[in-house]
Amino acid sequence: MNHNLFATFEKRMHERGDAPFITTREGRDYRYSDALDMVARLAGALVELGVGPGDRVAVQVDKSPEAILLYLASLKVGAVYLPLNTGYTSEEIRYFLGDAEPALFVCRPASLDAATQVASSCGDVRVVSLGTAADGGLMDVVAAASPVTDCLERDANDLAAILYTSGTTGRSKGAMLSHGNLGSNAEALVSAWRFSADDRLIHALPIFHTHGLFVACNVILMAGASMRFLPKFDADVVFEEIAQGTTMMGVPTFYTRLLKDPRLTRESTANMRLFTSGSAPLTADTHEAFEAATGHAILERYGMTETNMNTSNPYDGQRIAGTVGMPLPGVEVRITDREGKHHDALPQGEIGMLEVRGPNVFQGYWRMPEKTAEELLEDGFFITGDLALIDERGYVQIVGRDKDLVISGGYNVYPKEVEGHIDELGGVLESAVIGLPHPDLGEGVTAVVVPAEGATPQETEIIAALADKLARYKQPKRVFFVDSLPRNTMGKVQKNQLRERFKDTYAASS
Repeated sequence: MNHNLFATFEKRMHERGDAPFITTREGRDYRYSDALDMVARLAGALVELGVGPGDRVAVQVDKSPEAILLYLASLKVGAVYLPLNTGYTSEEIRYFLGDAEPALFVCRPASLDAATQVASSCGDVRVVSLGTAADGGLMDVVAAASPVTDCLERDANDLAAILYTSGTTGRSKGAMLSHGNLGSNAEALVSAWRFSADDRLIHALPIFHTHGLFVACNVILMAGASMRFLPKFDADVVFEEIAQGTTMMGVPTFYTRLLKDPRLTRESTANMRLFTSGSAPLTADTHEAFEAATGHAILERYGMTETNMNTSNPYDGQRIAGTVGMPLPGVEVRITDREGKHHDALPQGEIGMLEVRGPNVFQGYWRMPEKTAEELLEDGFFITGDLALIDERGYVQIVGRDKDLVISGGYNVYPKEVEGHIDELGGVLESAVIGLPHPDLGEGVTAVVVPAEGATPQETEIIAALADKLARYKQPKRVFFVDSLPRNTMGKVQKNQLRERFKDTYAASS
């Protein structure tokens, strides 16, 4: 049996035939039959460009239907798809290309010269462009290449994708996801969330991370449903689309913005059957306000780059604000000693480290065997780094993160990277980066800086200096200055004290 994820999708796509798959407001639409044809042609282009089984295909392009079809083409030829955040700077891209050593880097047409220059310093990486109007050098290759008709045989454990994830220390880690990881999770979500061919998903998420790419697109493909593909979240556009949509996947920011609009009513959302939220914690206030306005209880779930989705509030049953529900079919969770002294499950209701096991859990970190061994245990459980408890109803509650990871607008930011750039600036002695409650982003990236002796750095200067060094979502929203950073007896900065001191920063300014 061929375990290539695309083989599963391909069968469903043939069944759906001329049914809509991806539609856009610009009228650039793909029926399933159109998509099958373009995937075959894109697969031919990949082969023409020297991509073979197991080769990485790194992609940093703006959202378009063709970008999704490129992902499917990569699966078809047995390559490993590597999506990169469109906000990454050239300096950041250099690291990913050097670490993953892709055979091909697909970039935006406007970035072709810069991408070529970066790639030239990272070994034998071929570069080609893809634009949002089915343009760019890749489409030129498509026009001349012979379509690939056969789907390459793959084992369930063969790699389908690598997604880089940010921790709180060290360099970014490439989470290796197999065909079996992605396929099993999509099947579980279709069942848990009752997706069918009749669904029409309002897709306003980016497609370079788990949520927008694997949760959204894989579920739609597995169900044979359709997607209304939006370039980004725009409240005005969403209000136009929900009259015809049946479901939307979002981050908490989507819902806080919709709640500010008087158009959010029971009448305007009457055609919708499901709103889901993830990538960052949804506050109980947002959950309750949304239900009061629309009659819809947002379904919150919990996942990670390394595991796809792990738990979900029920489709049928109580969706409890402040919880992420129960394990998905086939997934196990346990709460263990947070110090790592043992991995036996703690009594129900006790707070500890959340660990998960199941067919969704990744294969390890790319070329980081020691880090893999630290976090992926011999019994198959993965240490998530999140502190949680399981309540008397069996619902999982995430109570905090064991590390200082900041999640802003659904994106992971690890403080050490931001601190490194700030500490290199003139007039800065040292810095600490924390996440603070933010009404729109969930957490706002915040820098606390100790000036060098005699220096008087300014907030605006520091923010401006980081503009070309870090992706926008990593850049601090505020910078505060202190005489010294609080430390314990071992010299470790006490970020909890900084979070407490500045906790009302964004609430006060909103």
